[in-house]
Amino acid sequence: MSESDVTRDGVRGARPGREATTGAVRDDGRQGGRRRRDGRRGRGERAMVPDADFRSYYGRSVLNPPTWQSRDIAGYLFLGGLAGASSLLGAGAQATGRPALARSGKLAAIGAGALSLAALVHDLGRPLRFLHMLRVFKVTSPMSVGSWLLAGYVPLAGVAAATAVTGRLPRVGAAATAGAATLGPAVASYTAALISDTAVPAWHDGHREMPYVFVGSAATAAGGLGLIAAPSAEQAPARALATLGVGTELAAFELMERRMGLTAEPYSSGTGGRYVRTSKVLAVAGLAGAVLGRRSRIASAVSGAALVAASAATRWGIFHAGLQSANDPKYTVVPQRQRLEEGRPATGTSTTTHPVTAPTGEG
Repeated sequence: MSESDVTRDGVRGARPGREATTGAVRDDGRQGGRRRRDGRRGRGERAMVPDADFRSYYGRSVLNPPTWQSRDIAGYLFLGGLAGASSLLGAGAQATGRPALARSGKLAAIGAGALSLAALVHDLGRPLRFLHMLRVFKVTSPMSVGSWLLAGYVPLAGVAAATAVTGRLPRVGAAATAGAATLGPAVASYTAALISDTAVPAWHDGHREMPYVFVGSAATAAGGLGLIAAPSAEQAPARALATLGVGTELAAFELMERRMGLTAEPYSSGTGGRYVRTSKVLAVAGLAGAVLGRRSRIASAVSGAALVAASAATRWGIFHAGLQSANDPKYTVVPQRQRLEEGRPATGTSTTTHPVTAPTGEG
């Protein structure tokens, strides 16, 4: 071997020996350090690429978390439920001869429905984007069904409220009241299917019980508002609806948290957990006051306000819990690993999108 065969990088044409190592840099700057079979690196070596962490992909989130504002989307979820259940309460009150409760229910329906639609359009940025959703109707798409529900429900609720206030066109008002009451349960519950159809873990994994939670929460809000607005002699249907709503919501939420396991954690921690705990306290206190203070107009009003606030806290709690679960990759990766180890298919981790205007992640 001549001196010309020796270069700065070693001997020209020489093959590395059996003990040569690659993939890491030694502390003195030289190459070396293949991983051992036990996963550890050789002495004095540092990795050129950091070890993979299950919580992220080199600093990137597993999911694209929702960018929605709580004022718009959480308000949209709450107001839609209040509107749908109020239409049902107003129709029932009219059928049983309770005009004051019927009128308040119809006014609450159009007020909450219009505000819900306004919150959604505000989040979309332009009203035209909502109108674009009406170009097609797809029964398997929650966003398409929801758009058509709102488009049909709000005008019916408006006509029902207008005839109740003016006293004119009673037959038209009765037909509009019946139509709004028919669509009311769907309006109150479709948003549960809508958020559950995303890849957000705390929402998607609760898809079985979420509609019952939303329906119960909607009934709680409508019953509470009826206790505030109606005279004591006409409050019985509102009290019954609130009782049914609180029982349904609390039972469904408890069952959902127990079944979900790890992904239910955001419902008991962080901002979402604080809202959920507040909701449960207000719901129980409001229902107790409504039942025990039924002869007192003031007690009924205070209890009704607590029930409305409890329903709102539930929606805000669910909203914030979803954001928390999307921002922390462990709620996506760990359950998937558990399902794979158990031989069950892992759910998808596609990115989240707007609940009404774009396709949602399929689980």
